[in-house]
Amino acid sequence: MNISFDLDSTLIPNGKEFETEKCGRIAKLFGIEEIRKGTAELISELKNRGNKVHIYTTSFRTKGKIRRTLKYYGIKVDRIVNQTENQRQLKSLNINSSKFPPAFGFDIHVDDSEGVGIESERHNFNAIIIKPTDKNWIEKINTKIKTLHNNGNPCTSPFNS
Repeated sequence: MNISFDLDSTLIPNGKEFETEKCGRIAKLFGIEEIRKGTAELISELKNRGNKVHIYTTSFRTKGKIRRTLKYYGIKVDRIVNQTENQRQLKSLNINSSKFPPAFGFDIHVDDSEGVGIESERHNFNAIIIKPTDKNWIEKINTKIKTLHNNGNPCTSPFNS
């Protein structure tokens, strides 16, 4: 299964929304951002179960900057889609949505935005909406992914890349 994660307020805080992993001062000087506590373990577990894990963000951060932050925490993802690529792809497909994971072959997308939840219903894609304050976010993600996997609900979109 191809699983994508949002960054802002999902994995990277916009303030003190959730507990984060330790990030040294020198790392911060090099642009490394704090990441939600438990992220590395969750992504490692998902990959060990045979999933591919991706970042799908509407941030204009460069893919290199995102990759450096993830690498600092020992996280390796299969693909990064930032806002530049997202806008280009959705425009080429004439899709009016902030995000459309099937356009990138993503089976399920994890995000904090209720708007993305609404878009998932409108455009028929799988999304897990987790609040930044949700203490059981990992359990919620694992439960939903297992349910989708057990139901044999792979991405059937013609937009797979």
